[in-house]
Formats: sequence, C-alpha cells, structure tokens
Amino acid sequence: MSKRTSMWLVGLIALALGLVIGSQLNGFLSGGSDDAQMASSQGMSDVPVYQSGPFKVSVAVNPEAPKVGENKLMVKVMDAHGNPVEDANIQAFGEMSAMGVMQAMRAPANVKQVAPGEYAGPMNIEMSGEWPLSVKIEKPGAGETALSFDMATGRAGLSMISGGTMVELAAEGMASQGSEPTYRAGPFKFDVAVEPETPKIGKNRLIIDLHDSQGNPIPGAQIKAIAEMPAMGAMPAMQAPAAFDETEPGKYVGTLDLSVSGEWPLSIQIEKAGIGSQRITFDMATGRSGLQVVSGAMAEGQSGMQAEEAPANAILVDSRSRQLIGLETGAATYRHLTRDIRAVGQVVYDERKLSDVTLRFNAWIGELYADYVGKYVNKGEVLFTVYGPELLAAQQQYLEVLKGRFGQSSGLIEAARKRLLLWDMAPSQIEELEQRGEPLDYVPIMAPRSGTVVEKNVVIGSAMMAGTRLMRIADLSKVWVEAEVYEAELPLVKVGMAAVVTLPYVPGKIYQAKVDYVYPYLQGMTRTGRIRLTLNNQDGVLKPDMYAQVNLKVYLGQRLVVPEEAVLFAGESRIVFEDFGGGRLAPRKVRTGVRNEGYIEIVEGLEPGDKIVTSGNFLIASEARLKTGIEQW
Repeated sequence: MSKRTSMWLVGLIALALGLVIGSQLNGFLSGGSDDAQMASSQGMSDVPVYQSGPFKVSVAVNPEAPKVGENKLMVKVMDAHGNPVEDANIQAFGEMSAMGVMQAMRAPANVKQVAPGEYAGPMNIEMSGEWPLSVKIEKPGAGETALSFDMATGRAGLSMISGGTMVELAAEGMASQGSEPTYRAGPFKFDVAVEPETPKIGKNRLIIDLHDSQGNPIPGAQIKAIAEMPAMGAMPAMQAPAAFDETEPGKYVGTLDLSVSGEWPLSIQIEKAGIGSQRITFDMATGRSGLQVVSGAMAEGQSGMQAEEAPANAILVDSRSRQLIGLETGAATYRHLTRDIRAVGQVVYDERKLSDVTLRFNAWIGELYADYVGKYVNKGEVLFTVYGPELLAAQQQYLEVLKGRFGQSSGLIEAARKRLLLWDMAPSQIEELEQRGEPLDYVPIMAPRSGTVVEKNVVIGSAMMAGTRLMRIADLSKVWVEAEVYEAELPLVKVGMAAVVTLPYVPGKIYQAKVDYVYPYLQGMTRTGRIRLTLNNQDGVLKPDMYAQVNLKVYLGQRLVVPEEAVLFAGESRIVFEDFGGGRLAPRKVRTGVRNEGYIEIVEGLEPGDKIVTSGNFLIASEARLKTGIEQW
C-alpha cells in the first residue's frame, strides 16, 4: 500500500469518528429535545389553562396518573397575550405531609426549558399516596406567581387548589382568551374575577362577564353578591355586600369592602327574567390568590361530578388538608343488621307445675311426714295425717249407707262416696274403708304431684281452718326465667324468638331457650315489659330467685347504614358530611335508627352509594361552622 493511500484511509476514518462524536455532542448539548417532544406530544392540548398572576399556565404530568418512581412534569407558560415566556425560573415539587412518626417527604421536579415557553423535567415519587404539587414561576421583568394542585399516585390528572383561575382549555396550542366563559351554572355561563387577584383588607373589585348558553352577553341581569365571615366566639358575623353596575352589555362590576383578614366565603346570586336564577358560592380569603368554586357551578370542560350538585353550605378541603387531618371517606351501603337486646331476669317457678295442699274442712295435724321445706315427694306419697270431726262423720255415714244398701238407693251411696272424694280421700283409701268397716280417726293426705316442698305451714298438732294452704309443692324439672325489656325494644321481641341465658351463679354455662310469652302490660315504675322463657332443670342447678342475663338477637334485615364515626351528634340533630368530589364537602342532616357492630342505620337523608366522610369529620365540622355558620349546629 502506497503512502498516499494510507494517508487517505486515515483521513476517512478520522472524518467518520468526527461525525459520530459531533452527533453525540450535539445531542448532549441539546439534551432537552426528548423532553420537548414529550411535552408537545403528551397531550398538553387537553390541559386546562389557568390565569395565574401575569401568566397563563398549563401543567401536566406524564403518565397522566402519577406512579411510584419517575414521572415527567410539564409546564407551559405564556404571557397575557398568549406568547411563550422563555427563560422563566420554575421551581416545582410534590410533598407528602407528615403522618404520625413519618416525616414529610418531597419529590422535587428538575424542570428545565425544552422549547420556547415549554418546560419539563423528571419528578421521582417514592411511595403511593397524596402528593400535593406546588409550582412557582418567576420571570425577571414580568413577575412571579405560585400555583397548587391536587395530585396523587394512581389518580389521573391534576386539580387546581389555589393560585389560578381556569380561563380556557388549550386547543391546537393556545386558544384566544375569552372565547368561552369560565363557569357554567344552570342557564348561565360566566367569568368571575376579583381585583386584586389576591383579595386584601379594604376595597376589592368583583368583575362578572355573564352569557347565555349560546355564549351571548346577558344585559339587564340582577346580580347580588355578599362575602360573609361567620361569627366566631364573641365576634359577630360580618358581611361585605357588593352593589353591581353594568359597565357594558353582560359585564358587571362591583366592590367588596373586606374589613378584616381571614376567610370570606362569597355567595353570588344571578337572576334574569325569562332565563332563570342561580346561586353560586366561592371559597375566598384575604392573602390567597383567586376564587375557588364551591357549589352551584362547574368549570367549562370540567369532568366528573358536577358542582351544581353540592349544596350552598359546602366547604372546600384540599388534598393537603385532607391528608393532615386524616380525612377518610366511605359510602352509604345496605347491610344485614341484627340488634342485640340484653335484659335482666330472674328464675321463678313454672306456675303450671305448682300444687297447693289445702283441706276443705277444719282439722288437726297428726303425723307429719313431709316435715321440712325442700323435701322431695312423689305423687301419692303421704304428706301428713289429719283428724277432722266432719271427715270422721262422713266416713261413718258412708259405712252406714253401705250396710243398708239393699234398702237404699244407689244415688245415696254415690253421694256419700263423692263427699269423701271431695274431702281429699283417695279412691284407694275409700276401698280400704269399705273393707275395714270402720272409720279412720287420722286420715293420710297424699301429695297431689311429684316435686319439692317449697312451702310448709304446719307442724304436728297444728289446728287448721278449712281452705288454709298447708303446703306448696313445685316441680322444678322445668323453671321459668322472667326478664324485663325496655319499652322501646319491646316491639322487637316476638314469641318463639331464640334467646341465650346466662347466670352469674353458673359461670360459663349457657342455656338455649325461646321466648314463650310476652306479657301484655308494662311495669309502671320501670317502664319495662316482661317476657318469659322456659329452661330445663333436670339437674336442679337452677333455683328460683336466681338472677339471670337474657340476650336476644333480633334480625332486622337489610338496612342502609354508615360507619358510626361518620355521624356527628349535635343536640337532637344528626349530621354527616357528604363528599361531592373536587374537595367539596357539605353537611347533611340525617335521621338515624339502630346501631349494630360499628354501623348505624340511616332512616332518612342519604341514598345508597352516597359518599360520606368517615374519619376526621370533627375537624371538618369545625371548618364548616367557621365558614358557613350552619344552622344545624
């Protein structure tokens, strides 16, 4: 190979290396080209444009539903005329607030300019959850502004919290401002703004551009606006009304005079004959930029639950505040409910198994065999013997009738026999009398049933009058438990309902029973009703006058319920906070029913599926009192 040829090959190789290195260096020096392509192709045309200070701003994240790991944050900045704002200084970060022992975490975004007015950079999110996004924009000579957005992993899109007012949806780049009003409320479309953008103590201008559904200006409307700081402690409520002048067709300007710093929820009433009327409320405060719609209207192009559905006394709670106070939500659902009824009872005799021993004649006690209370006797067993002149005479008369029976009618014999039977002589004793042929002085009295002697009023030699109760015998193989049930719970108790009975005297022993009877009256002093159950007592463990605990389980079927902690008690009122989406919460008065296993029945005030606050509602209630002065409280 000649020297010239070698030199030619070396030059060719050097040229190729130069081209490769130059290409890589050019890519390095213009490293934002990928971000620029992503920013323009990701769909910024579908992102809302916000007026924030001197700028028009669009903010988006890729992926649209932020994930744990690396995400791309994209910001588009323009001036009031829609021209790109170059070389702005943008600081942005997502922040997860501290929770318990866990410290707050930040996810800063390294945002750099990738094209005229377009900025992008990575944002690394360490864990799933709420990461409210803060964006600060500064351009020397033009001004600065700050915006806050609601952002969370797994949830698509960003929602404005503060610092900006949506003026349009970007379409094919940036559409001209004012082509469509910002908000829609019933038959109206309107823009609303406050000057200065951050309300201050003193006079502030309120400007409303009002249009019909077709976008035509509406002249001659009646507009009333009032900002009200509710009463706090000894400080009375303060109002700042605004009187409006129509400066041009469909444009109305008024003045709000705010006397102190703080929260001034703003209510606007729009009325036009032949079209209709609408009330809209906004969240407004001194020192905080812009107005945030709370109820009565929704932003043009806004998706999700319409803000018209939120009542006028709704409040706005951003995601950062939700996280700080531990706010959680749930839904009103149908659930099978049971109700436990606890009643105190007492063991008593089964009245159907009681027998009294009495005499139908005056008598004296001879021998006493059932000689102590508690003795068990069998039916037909001799309890004691008695002497009675009348019984002795009846025996003698019967024998005389028998002896002369061939000359006597059978009716006399039967009458004499029946008299002995009625005077407690057993048929066997009468047969023995017939065989013996002479009366007994002391006649044995038999036990009428098997059981335990629970009462004894005689001793040997006692003289007893006819009709006096001498003994009481109880069959304790079955006993009753009579329990007292509160008047309000009594309608739930039915005959045949299963019950569980326990006794302090017999710990660990559970008796299964059923309700035998519900007494048809109340105890006047205690306002309780009495129910009765029957228990087997073959082993004799249960003894009359023992205390018992009766537990009844009432099956109520499916009922609409919410967690108990979702309901606030305010005097006779019951309040829940309904979540209308977009950070809007509103108190709702409900009527409650039974409680069961951590749930409470909603009889009136909610529908299945309604989303309500289940945790953190005490702090929400305080906020609601402060901002709206709710009448229910």
